[in-house]
Amino acid sequence: MARFTLGSLTGKVALIGALLLGGCGLLPEQVDETAGWNAQRLYSEAKSSMSEGGYDRAITLFEKLEARYPYGRFAQQAQLEVAYAYYKQGEQALSLAAADRFIKLHPNHPNVDYAYYLKGLVNFNEDLGLLANLSRQDLSERDPKGAREAFDSFRELVERFPESRYAEDSRARMQYLVNSLAAHEVHVARYYYNRGAYVAAINRAQTAVSNFPQAPATEEALFLLVKSYDALGMTQLRDDSDRVLRGNFPDSVYFRGGPVSDKPWWQLW
Repeated sequence: MARFTLGSLTGKVALIGALLLGGCGLLPEQVDETAGWNAQRLYSEAKSSMSEGGYDRAITLFEKLEARYPYGRFAQQAQLEVAYAYYKQGEQALSLAAADRFIKLHPNHPNVDYAYYLKGLVNFNEDLGLLANLSRQDLSERDPKGAREAFDSFRELVERFPESRYAEDSRARMQYLVNSLAAHEVHVARYYYNRGAYVAAINRAQTAVSNFPQAPATEEALFLLVKSYDALGMTQLRDDSDRVLRGNFPDSVYFRGGPVSDKPWWQLW
């Protein structure tokens, strides 16, 4: 049996360490191509990479810019560009974190309105991916958390910067999101109604009518109220709901058996 002594083990460890250190000298030396670049050069190269779709390289260059030249307009703009680059990469969480950081550090920056707009876009487009388009899943059937957060970001932009170049588009998207949130409530109400849970259906339909009175989904919400109250034998509430439905939608498709189009109302983008 081989015997090892403390001295022999120490010698072997030293030999291995020497070999590793010697091997390091065989590795090619990594050269930083950006060494000596000024802030403007770093920013220009990063923007060029962005325009070519090289978001990884752009992010790296923007981060180097901020680390080397933390003060000045290029560093501030780089922080905002990083948020956009993450958005284009589909990294929603990183994009939101970068936008929030920019807002916190530069609340009075002339481009801070774009940070709010970008936050809205990230949440707005979170579920509008390829698989959703292929499955034709209705936006109202999805978790409304992203829609609510997008709405809050767009609303803050419009309220704080009503003259912003992004305000008009934000308002249009807010209206779209209101319709989506209303349709979500009606979708859930319809689900409960079809399963005989009429009280739950009434609660969700009332939420849609109360919170989103101008949304297109209000028409079906009122119809579900009529049907649910009727199923529960609550004739007075049924007749009240029917009166509101006929007063606001005298030509409602639900008086003729319901809508016939198979295209979801939300397919605008």
